[in-house]
Amino acid sequence: MTAGRQARAVRLGPRSVAALVLVSAIGVMAFGWPLLGDSASGLAHSQDAPWLFAALLPMLLAVVLATIADGGLDAKAIAMLGVLAAAGAALRPLGAGTAGVEPMFFLMVLAGRVLGPGFGFVLGSVAMFASALLTGGVGPWLPFQMLTMGWVSMGAGLLPGAVGDPPAGARPRAWGKLRGRRELALLAAYGAVSAVLYGLVMNLQGWPYLAGMASGVSFVPGDPLDENLARYVAYCLATSLGWDLPRALVTVVLTATLGGPVLKALRRATRRAAFDAPVSFGEG
Repeated sequence: MTAGRQARAVRLGPRSVAALVLVSAIGVMAFGWPLLGDSASGLAHSQDAPWLFAALLPMLLAVVLATIADGGLDAKAIAMLGVLAAAGAALRPLGAGTAGVEPMFFLMVLAGRVLGPGFGFVLGSVAMFASALLTGGVGPWLPFQMLTMGWVSMGAGLLPGAVGDPPAGARPRAWGKLRGRRELALLAAYGAVSAVLYGLVMNLQGWPYLAGMASGVSFVPGDPLDENLARYVAYCLATSLGWDLPRALVTVVLTATLGGPVLKALRRATRRAAFDAPVSFGEG
């Protein structure tokens, strides 16, 4: 491997992409179906969450198996996954979500950036699961948190300029990698947006619990989509924005102050591990 090349721990092959698309599609349906449900649908995420959790674990395993089959995941990548998931789980209790102080987002964004979208999705989901076991935060919200954090880390891996090697047919000068202050600015902006979107998406998990309450922000099964969306926006403004904005601010501050050294450490570890190096056996 050349010195300037940035390898990814999980290379997305066709089976990996198919598995990620399937998991994400099921996740979107799990979050969004209450908006399209009728008044007789018996909406309660507390009832469907155990089924989603039971489906999510084998789907995550399917992503891992698909990446192994595509040649993108080996023992070294799995070891790094364990280390980073443990680090993310350890960071979460530092704020425990208090007033939006969640330093875990910072690490998930940077790790997804360096190690790629496939690794990022699995890392975000596993780290959230481990942190829930550590903090006692196991409940009907956990599978939704795992999915959403997986999307946050995966999205960081899809940002432009992560790898310096151009794809076939691309001009090297036009493809160049993004590094330094420009990269930190990109990651800080993405971290801020994803931190807010995380809260907005997670609200879809708890908001249907308000169905039938005498409130201008409660969910009304069977009402037109635009009316429920208006109530949902009002609900987000009234309840979670006070956590979402501080979460975004903390992510930006940590990225700006610690992002450079952490990115260098992750890239150095990835180069030394040589995840995508071919294995060869010498004679006797």
